[in-house]
Formats: sequence, C-alpha cells, structure tokens
Amino acid sequence: MQPYCLKTFCLIITLSLTAAFSFAADTPLSVVKGAARTQVAGTTAKAAKRALIDINTATEAQLKAVPGIGTGYAAKIIAGRPYAKKDQLKSRHILPGPVYDQVKEGIIAKQPLKPVLRK
Repeated sequence: MQPYCLKTFCLIITLSLTAAFSFAADTPLSVVKGAARTQVAGTTAKAAKRALIDINTATEAQLKAVPGIGTGYAAKIIAGRPYAKKDQLKSRHILPGPVYDQVKEGIIAKQPLKPVLRK
C-alpha cells in the first residue's frame, strides 16, 4: 500500500469513527468503548454472537452446530456423559487435542442444580 493511500485510509477510518461516536451522544461512554472493542476484536464479536453449547444436555444436532464437531464426535460426547468440566472431553480421549482447542470456546459443561433440603 502506498503511503498516500495509507494516510487516506487512516483519515477515512478516523472520520467514520468520529461520526459514529457523535451520533451516539446519548449512549453511555462505557457502551461506546465496548462497541469499539468489539469492532476491533473480530473473534470477540464472533464468540459473543454464538451461544455456549452445554455438552451435558445438548442434542446431537446442537453439538454438530459447533464448528469442529461432526456426527462421530457428537455421538462420542453424548455417550460419555456426564462431564464435570469441559476439558474432560480431552482427558477422557473423547476429542483429540487440536479439535478440543478448536471447540473449547463454544462449549460449557453445566452442572445440574442440587435440590435444597429445607428443614
């Protein structure tokens, strides 16, 4: 990229962000800062859009919706339930390390609530 083009690009981005923030004058500053961080960190925005899938209760279709989990891995996850922690998918050899590293941000291992005994 030529230096002139780079300067023009930076100027356009700066003006765009200034205009966007000026229209959001009624928005609290913390919300505006959070929005700017989300725009900068594309992976954060993608993770925020995708809900975490509970490996203890998810159906096969829900598990297959997680990138990296196919029919075979979904069946192995369901067969190995329950899980106390999501990293048990790796320690129990349900998923290989690279696949676990790919899916770990999209899953969770929730625990059922224990009933409260009242006297």
